[in-house]
Amino acid sequence: MTKQEKTSRPSRASEWLTASRRRFFVGRRAELELFRQALSAKEPLFAVLHLFGPGGVGKTTLLCEYARLAAEHGRAVYRLDGRDIEPSPQGFLLALSHTIDPEAPLLSLNALADLPPAVLILDTYERLTALDDWLRETFLPALPAHLLVVIAGRQPPAEPWRSDPAWRELARVVSLRNLRPEESRQLLTTLNVPAMLQEAVLEVAYGHPLALVLLADWLTLGATKPEAISLEHAPDVVHLLMQRFLQDVPTPQHRQALEVCALARVTTEALLVDVMGEEAALPLFAWLRGLSFIETGPQGIFPHDLVRDVLEADLRWRNPETRKQLYRQVRRHIVRSFWASSGLARQQAFSDLLFLQRHHPLMKPYYDWKVMGGAYNEPAAPQDHPHILAMVEQHEGADSARIAAYWLQRQPQAFVVYRGPGPQLLGFAANLLLETVTPEDELADPAVRAIWAFVRRYGLLRPGERIQIARFWMGRQAYQTPLTHNMITLNTVITWLTTPNLAWTFCCMADPAAWEGVFTYINFCRVAEADFDVGGRRYGGFAHDWRAEPLSVWNQILAERQLDLEFQPEPVHQSSPPPLMVLSQPEFADAVRRALRDFARPDRLSTNPLMRSRLIRDRYGLQADTEDLQELIEEAAKMMQGHPKDDKLYQALRRTYLRPAPSQEKAAEQLGLPFSTYRYHLSKGIERVTEWLWQQEVYGGPVSRSGEEKNRC
Repeated sequence: MTKQEKTSRPSRASEWLTASRRRFFVGRRAELELFRQALSAKEPLFAVLHLFGPGGVGKTTLLCEYARLAAEHGRAVYRLDGRDIEPSPQGFLLALSHTIDPEAPLLSLNALADLPPAVLILDTYERLTALDDWLRETFLPALPAHLLVVIAGRQPPAEPWRSDPAWRELARVVSLRNLRPEESRQLLTTLNVPAMLQEAVLEVAYGHPLALVLLADWLTLGATKPEAISLEHAPDVVHLLMQRFLQDVPTPQHRQALEVCALARVTTEALLVDVMGEEAALPLFAWLRGLSFIETGPQGIFPHDLVRDVLEADLRWRNPETRKQLYRQVRRHIVRSFWASSGLARQQAFSDLLFLQRHHPLMKPYYDWKVMGGAYNEPAAPQDHPHILAMVEQHEGADSARIAAYWLQRQPQAFVVYRGPGPQLLGFAANLLLETVTPEDELADPAVRAIWAFVRRYGLLRPGERIQIARFWMGRQAYQTPLTHNMITLNTVITWLTTPNLAWTFCCMADPAAWEGVFTYINFCRVAEADFDVGGRRYGGFAHDWRAEPLSVWNQILAERQLDLEFQPEPVHQSSPPPLMVLSQPEFADAVRRALRDFARPDRLSTNPLMRSRLIRDRYGLQADTEDLQELIEEAAKMMQGHPKDDKLYQALRRTYLRPAPSQEKAAEQLGLPFSTYRYHLSKGIERVTEWLWQQEVYGGPVSRSGEEKNRC
């Protein structure tokens, strides 16, 4: 080692620490430049520089750099930390006196004016809130103009700093934010994180300095693949970050309010009232608004992304049952908001519902969660049509654009456009609603031709029913990506939630295989039989039969599935039961008549279409047998038994099918009726049984003898 090398190395631990901190210091150019200008100015630019930001964002690190710059400019530096000061005027002056000169007596307020040009740094200012008024009104005005004060704390300055015109001029307030992506990469490189892992770390840390450092340390334990980098896999990192973020949370109730805020996309007073109760909610909401890592937007308040992720990861690990309970409470509030609103408010409520599912493995890859709620849709206006056709031609070609033009002419109301802050369209979607399909429709659009053939084969529409076809969806710049999926989901799902008499929903995709995970999650089936070609390109999609699984049942399934982060779809085997058969009303009536005729013949009943109907599956499950069908028919018939007007209809059915006489003539004779009267009663009895069973098939619940629905879904 040369003499020069020896002398260039730090000689003391403090120098070593300073050099190390400098090596790991990145970014903060604007904050550094502001401080340099204040040091160099002939006349003071301001008296107080007030920094605030959440724990771990780098306040103390920046203060160390400020101290170094001040020393380079020949300024004395007095550093105080709120954790080490008794929160009283005398305690503060004593701490300052010891910092300036440990041997000097206690400073008086009058002596402050004699201090030389210096920089006074007050760190951890949140511990000195009890002194805030005294510092602002008494201590700071007593300082000489050439002494610059830097305050750093977690909370923004109290209201008097902003409402007093003098302090608005004399103080500069800086909200310290996370590092920019390029600054984060620079820090990770300094921390020896391999380039191949840096993007995955940035996705988790959001540029938060402490999180970047902790994750870099965690990576040294062995994580080598980007997909393995997550907060769920790094509980020690979560624990340390939780300590920083929740250091000043006063009670478990305040912590729960934070957890609600982490679950919801935005939090309002109304949401907290529903979850926490009115008495607690109002002060808790005010407390949340004052936190440095909580931001305020037009729809409510929300935490910084990293804080949100850390709070959720900790809650999932620490108390999964509490998370499920809070999730259900938040979801109930949003569902009520959805149904109580319309237009843009309903769109926002739906975005809030969707956002709750962002951590589910089967949902996470299919949306751009960072911009969720950043677009809205509205009906396409005539001036939007050329832009829509240009998008289709750009992404799908001229043949597809001609089909879009056909539907713009035929169903312009099916088209919605997505808008954001700028003037240009972000994208569009077309949700066709059809009660029937004309030969012209089939000739114009191969998709509708294939889908209509599928519907005729597996579930022909009943009178008044409609099918929904999400026929086109794309963004202006990106085609069918997670970002554009944000937008299509907004319109398509609201359509199937709010359209009466909807029988089928079909979603057309350019690459259905890539979207199988999310559609499996939402209980939609891949319908390869309805695939189609346009312009030499193959398209396919997914479908849901709302008569086989009604909206109420679907909602219940999805509500519980959202809470099961381990949910994986069951593989479909060839031995799986046949799909539900959706019968038209005439087909259903014919099946009931056949079942009555074959009531005593299980071999024939087993092939009756009713065995594959929702009527049987809903009540008896997938393992239903012919005895179940017999039981259901008897139950329908006995609805008339003993009724003054209807008992004769029941007796005609009983003697003919349920406990049959040798012939219909013998049945009429046993009932003491003329044959024509017996035949009339039998016909009416069959009608009544068919009506009762049909109501169960369509609505999933029994009806009264008057035909009024009791349990419609």
